[in-house]
Amino acid sequence: MQKRILVFVGVIIAVVLAFKYCDFKKEEDSDLNYNTNLIQQQIVNVGKLVVTEGHFSEVVTYKNQQKYLMDILSFEKKALIVVNADVTVSYDLHQMKYDIDEKNKTITILSIPKEEIKISPDIQFYDVEQSKLNPFTGDDYNKINKSVKANLAKKIEKSSLKSNAQNRLISELSKILILTNTMGWKLQYEGKVIESEKDFNQNIKL
Repeated sequence: MQKRILVFVGVIIAVVLAFKYCDFKKEEDSDLNYNTNLIQQQIVNVGKLVVTEGHFSEVVTYKNQQKYLMDILSFEKKALIVVNADVTVSYDLHQMKYDIDEKNKTITILSIPKEEIKISPDIQFYDVEQSKLNPFTGDDYNKINKSVKANLAKKIEKSSLKSNAQNRLISELSKILILTNTMGWKLQYEGKVIESEKDFNQNIKL
């Protein structure tokens, strides 16, 4: 009789513990789902077009000479060209790829989109000199436009525009880092754990 009572009590304890474990498991799963959804929402919020704008100006003198009769006669055309250009450097974070590992509480950034540079030049011609034997043509304008964009590209590389754009990008990505750190998750890229904005600068190849 006493043995049956002990077995009965043991069964009751086992059932109670099982229920408590199930409740704990449900609560744990609920927290995990909540955290995962929160992280996904933060990534959605970060997923936008990050744009940095700049303005550049330059003055160019264009000259071209056509020679005839064994270079005895020559006809020159020239113009003073003033260029004002609006430049944007952007990152489309909608294209960022990532993976969420719920089991190991890890966010892995798989790829970050490359920057897109858009140059919109406004070209004005002044002091235009030409002749009927050497007039300005569409080919001249194409050469000028190509040369202007090449010069602007060099100026952009030497300026702080791209680094400013990268800083804005890292600032956006750091929002994910702050959330993962707060929730006890890890953020990594190319096998390296990202723990600070400094790590972004060192490890993320843009």
